[in-house]
Amino acid sequence: MINAGNIIKGSFWNEPVKVEKIEKIGIYFRIVGSTIHSSQYVNQILRKEDIDKLEIVESIIDFSSNPENTFFVTEATRFKYASLFDPLLAMNVSKIDPLPFQIEAVYGYVLKQPNIRFLIADDPGAGKTIMAGLILKELKLRRLVNRILIVVPGHLKDQWRRELKEKFDENFIVLDRNTFNAHYGENPWERNEQVISSIDFAKQDEILSTLSSVHWDLVIVDEAHKMSAYKYGKIISKTQRYKLGEVLSRTSTHLIFLTATPHKGDPENFRLFLDLLKPGFFATPQMVEESLKNKDNPLFIRRLKENLRDFEGRPIFTRRFPITIKFYLSEQEKDLYNEVSRYVIEQYNKSFQLDSSYNLIKRRNIAFALMILQRRIASSTYALLRSLERRKDKLEKILKGDEKQKDVPFYYEDIEDLEEEERWKKEEEWESITLAKDPEELKREIKVLEELIEKANQVIKSEQEVKLKELRNAIEEGFKKINQMKGNPKILIFTESKDTLDYLVRKIKSWGYEVNYIHGGMSIDDRIKAEKIFRDETEIMVATEAAGEGINLQFCHIMINYDIPWNPNRLEQRMGRIHRYGQQKDVYIFNLVAADTREGQVLLKLFDKLEEIKNKLGSDRVFDVIGDVFEGINLYQLIIDAVTNAKSMDEILKELDFKPDEKYISKIKQALGESLATN
Repeated sequence: MINAGNIIKGSFWNEPVKVEKIEKIGIYFRIVGSTIHSSQYVNQILRKEDIDKLEIVESIIDFSSNPENTFFVTEATRFKYASLFDPLLAMNVSKIDPLPFQIEAVYGYVLKQPNIRFLIADDPGAGKTIMAGLILKELKLRRLVNRILIVVPGHLKDQWRRELKEKFDENFIVLDRNTFNAHYGENPWERNEQVISSIDFAKQDEILSTLSSVHWDLVIVDEAHKMSAYKYGKIISKTQRYKLGEVLSRTSTHLIFLTATPHKGDPENFRLFLDLLKPGFFATPQMVEESLKNKDNPLFIRRLKENLRDFEGRPIFTRRFPITIKFYLSEQEKDLYNEVSRYVIEQYNKSFQLDSSYNLIKRRNIAFALMILQRRIASSTYALLRSLERRKDKLEKILKGDEKQKDVPFYYEDIEDLEEEERWKKEEEWESITLAKDPEELKREIKVLEELIEKANQVIKSEQEVKLKELRNAIEEGFKKINQMKGNPKILIFTESKDTLDYLVRKIKSWGYEVNYIHGGMSIDDRIKAEKIFRDETEIMVATEAAGEGINLQFCHIMINYDIPWNPNRLEQRMGRIHRYGQQKDVYIFNLVAADTREGQVLLKLFDKLEEIKNKLGSDRVFDVIGDVFEGINLYQLIIDAVTNAKSMDEILKELDFKPDEKYISKIKQALGESLATN
């Protein structure tokens, strides 16, 4: 029996024909197909007796076999050639809601290149993960890539794995220290074909050496601007992350960079960054500028937030309104704050009186250990209490000889990119670092900690914490705005500390609200469940930074920052959970700041200056790149200088009291990448 899919030949034509269709027309049969060798199309009517003269040369598909197997064979054949007939194949087989500017970037720019080396540098919230997933899927369907590596900041690994699985049905393994050690004696990069890894894991010398010997068909780097190099005179200084970029550039066929902050206002830094995509393509910063003027740059695309539209031409981003809520500590809280600050400052100053055996890294660690206490009291009295109790417990064990003090050779800049649970573990290690050199000094320090613990307990028992009262007021104000706007009755509350989260969940429940939470100690599956519970059941979610990573909460449009992260870039990550595509309402962000604390005064000045710059700039995009807006100012260091009294408050506030004139606004626009933008 002749079926569609058979290859046949007979006396009527010399070349074999692949049968596409057989139709019976009375006593005649119409054979439709194309000749295999000459590609000549055949459409011929044969009489019934002529059918017997046909010979089956090959049966490509046996329709009498298992139906499921037959279906898979036909689907595989269809997909093999589908991209020739469906130019948007990956988009049509993925669970995504693509936007016109995403389709333009992927199909109008990236996939047109025979050898893809490209930077997608759209503003935050444009869906760069979606675009990267489309490129990845399209190249796989076209059988152009097989081995794929995705390099991301550590805290985004689970987000990427989740999005690629849910939206593109692509399974990736996460390669970290644990999985690397489990493959002793072999190279795990070679063993796995679809890998996600963190930039700070991959950059380590012993890891980089194993990575440099492995080839990838496609490499995608998220937050690629972290791979930076700088030129001082004739000397180029390369960071370890930049050296990782050089290895990835050398060992990949196709290379995609993703970042919302590509330029940073430094033309030479930007040129060196582009050099990772195509080494030597731009020999000088002037060539980059010339390319931008002529609008013929083939290496990147950047679209600004205000220009992003849906298919109806509507802006995809609603407005957002940051609101600063100032409050003042009670006398009891102020007394505790001053005592903790005195302890921190005394210990910090001691670190500079140490002998030469205490090196710079140890001094940094001591300073950071003390900063943890200051950040805890800025978060909540309960978080401070738990931190003091852990520190006291550790020091008592050291005094008894049950434990030895650990050295924690780690930098603050590195810890910021760790997953939240790892960061907490590191911070707990830091909590035990002490300057005490003998048992007597240890006893004196433990005595101070006991006094601080007693004061913290008294504040909590009094139930008169001003910040907690302001939170309750902010929640009530938030629900009023929701009622006025006929929005979804949901409020998201952010805190840095897991201890504060536990405390707030208990308090908010006691006020009669339905509440749930997300924190970094939860698995990605548990976080996804919590996201759904918040959407469908509870009124309030309390979250640590883990909810700023891979959780989509655009059904909520009111957010309260119970404490402000000292790394200001994390503010935008928080805002991005609700101020993103799919948000239907204007977004309100309430920031709680204690006006009579040293760190609070710096943060208030920061918000005031951001508002001033926003008004001069005419755009709230200033909040997208807070860390880059204050040129030459290290905001985190300013806060440290404030809480340690390293500088007077007048000196610190003066650094932030600059005038955002036309020249400054021009630099901000450059840092925001406006000169790179494509309409």
